[in-house]
Amino acid sequence: METKKKYVLSKNESLFVRGPLSRFKELLFSFKVQYNFIGAFRKMHFVGPCVTVFGSARFTKDSAHYKNAEKIGAALAKLGFTVMTGGGPGIMEAANKGAYEAGGYSVGCNIILPFEQKPNPYLHKWIDIPYFFVRKVMLIKYSYAFVVMPGGMGTLDELFEALTLIQTKVIKDFPIVIFDSEYHKELCHHIQIMAKNESINAEDMKLLFVTDSVEDLMTHIETYSIKKFGLVRKQYKPKWWFSEKKQTNPKINQND
Repeated sequence: METKKKYVLSKNESLFVRGPLSRFKELLFSFKVQYNFIGAFRKMHFVGPCVTVFGSARFTKDSAHYKNAEKIGAALAKLGFTVMTGGGPGIMEAANKGAYEAGGYSVGCNIILPFEQKPNPYLHKWIDIPYFFVRKVMLIKYSYAFVVMPGGMGTLDELFEALTLIQTKVIKDFPIVIFDSEYHKELCHHIQIMAKNESINAEDMKLLFVTDSVEDLMTHIETYSIKKFGLVRKQYKPKWWFSEKKQTNPKINQND
């Protein structure tokens, strides 16, 4: 009989959010957070512009959702974007794999959990982060669009994090694409209920684009990300003093 693994709370983050600690422990925690932010900024500084793909870690390689994420990752890479994910298995692995095998650039922000999540094998670069809130900042910071694939609570958290930041003008109105209308139909219906009851503005509905077509997804991102924000396709020139290697694929860059 298979025994169920006991869930163990993370010692890093859960202690901090359970209530006040000693002043020394809270100061020490703030230093740890700063250390992780600085390390993440240094590691990811040259990866963008990215498109972040959100989705469940639980779908296997024979799943239609996995195969769709592969196609999306490859298509985003061909547009010139770096594909960023949470770095784990399932949808994240599939999107990274699609970009990796299409000759694009693939990165991940892996979360360190008590039940270990290992970085998937299709990453050119990744970071291991012990704090969820640091990870969410990194998943958003370098991206010019967000693709929401079928997922669970973590995926919904990431979706509404991005939506809230756009709605409150913390970040620009980057396109958010929800892929698979059947899977997300109740979610989209609930968002419509919010608009009907005026808990969100009707204009907020325009922040979302729902589709089942990879081609329509790419057209939407090309229109509302590449063209809207003045991104141009050009070959990145590596800097020898940063020990950077030459990339073979043309990347999308901000047109300064």
